[in-house]
Amino acid sequence: MSGTAAAPHDAAAGRRRVARVVLLDPADRILLMHGFEPADPSLNWWFTPGGGVEGAETLEEAARREVAEETGISRLSLGPVLWRRTASFPFDGRAWEQDEWYFLGRTETLDVDTGGHTDLERRSVDGLRWWSCEELLGTRETVYPIRLAGLLRTLLDEGPPLSPILLGTERG
Repeated sequence: MSGTAAAPHDAAAGRRRVARVVLLDPADRILLMHGFEPADPSLNWWFTPGGGVEGAETLEEAARREVAEETGISRLSLGPVLWRRTASFPFDGRAWEQDEWYFLGRTETLDVDTGGHTDLERRSVDGLRWWSCEELLGTRETVYPIRLAGLLRTLLDEGPPLSPILLGTERG
């Protein structure tokens, strides 16, 4: 989806714009990151790679940069925006408010490298894992977005939606 306008942090609204990637391998497994609250590692969850738009970046540029930094994967095919959601949650001593765009991504690369993690990521991410849809559907672990398993099943069965699906607001 080239040509998407830059989506900077909206300081006045206290919100940030985030590009996330539903990164699939050739076997249709999704790559998720395992994160935790730095002050209480017992609070943990799985989530898609991605992060905030920086400067004049487009959402697509932010998606590619974040995947490269967080996973070491720089060779990927970036597809359309699948889903949009608003997220509101406490993390690392502050309240986060963000609008998220979830892009479809495909890669042949299975090896990951976390050498590009930021300081915060080094303090709050302890692994990455490729998940099959069946594994996601069967897990009791917390995964964000909360409907990811069903959304992935629909994506794999029906292909990308014609326009982004609005997931609403998730509060953590």
